Amino acid sequence: MNKSGEIEDRLRRAEWLMRPETQRIIALLDGAGGRTRAVGGIVRDTLLELPRDASDIDLATELLPEEVTLRAKRAGLSVYPTGIEHGTVTLMLDTLTAEVTTLREDVETDGRHAVVRFGTDWKRDAMRRDFTLNALYADMDGSLYDPLHGIEDCLARKVRFIGRPAERIAEDRLRVYRFFRFSASHAGEELDRDGLAACRAAADTLGNLAAERVGAEMRRMLALPRVANTLKAMREAEILPVAEQAVRLLHAYERRVRKPEYSARLAILIAELGADRLQAMWRLSNDEIRTAEMILTAARLISDFRLNEAAYRLPGALADGIEVAATLSNWGDAGKLAVIEQLGRLDVPRFPIGGNDLVGLGMVPGRALGRELERLEQAWIESGFVLDRQALLGMARAT
Repeated sequence: MNKSGEIEDRLRRAEWLMRPETQRIIALLDGAGGRTRAVGGIVRDTLLELPRDASDIDLATELLPEEVTLRAKRAGLSVYPTGIEHGTVTLMLDTLTAEVTTLREDVETDGRHAVVRFGTDWKRDAMRRDFTLNALYADMDGSLYDPLHGIEDCLARKVRFIGRPAERIAEDRLRVYRFFRFSASHAGEELDRDGLAACRAAADTLGNLAAERVGAEMRRMLALPRVANTLKAMREAEILPVAEQAVRLLHAYERRVRKPEYSARLAILIAELGADRLQAMWRLSNDEIRTAEMILTAARLISDFRLNEAAYRLPGALADGIEVAATLSNWGDAGKLAVIEQLGRLDVPRFPIGGNDLVGLGMVPGRALGRELERLEQAWIESGFVLDRQALLGMARAT
């Protein structure tokens, strides 16, 4: 089998394509006649033999949304008009979710929203996509359909805009962020020169992008194994509004750990930018901020060698907290190992008294009691958990 045959064989034996649910949906939409094909990331990553969640697939079709909806309902599938104004209908069959979009071309766009026209021209549909490695289609038998000859870029792991980069960016300015994300996830952080230049030129036109859309891209970037060099390039292109020190710390963190964590990276950014600014900039959830702040708090306690307190108050944040502390404090491996060994030797018991014990001493329930309990708890932590129940009650200030 030649190289081309080997590549296409990856599609023909792809589990997600051959599963009965996928075949049923594509067949329902005239896939046997080439009127519906799988497209985008699922095809790209199958060709690259990259792991991917195969419970969601994207399909492109010549059929109008109304026809897709009618056929799916008649066949008993669940149908959701998730993007009907842009030709997208979501179908669900058992555990498979298929997002089906009618072939389109842009008629008008302001860089955020596009007016589209439906059609049956596959090449025109491909031309309106972002990168060559994303304009790849698969027929229901696994045959590759490649109208823009993007297979070479895909296999070479090159992220290149389709046609003129500036035109693709003008159609949707979020593609600037997608260029950097895909360059990190699929191109080993190698940035196409023309694409980078176009992104740099568009840097001052990104202000109208919704923070939620930008945040979605940044979340995915910060969850990647390696992204520090990409973030550095984004900062230099004036696309990432963070100080050089923050990027240096993220790079140092990435070099230190085997598997960088999203929340730990957020903790480092919060240390430099503050939680409020970061949350507003990318519309992060309260849970995301809370988790990152816990890691940062643990890291600061560890940096101050308040190991007992870190272990007692934030046990779930210790692993990431150690790495963030080592990054912020610029520890060497020996220093970090010493801290890990000390934490490993700690046996953190349960705090031996509670509010009822102080009530028994005559204290009235309320804020004063809470503050006194916190004071005693802190003293117990600082003693290395040595103070026992009797000693703590003897220290209590009954009021």
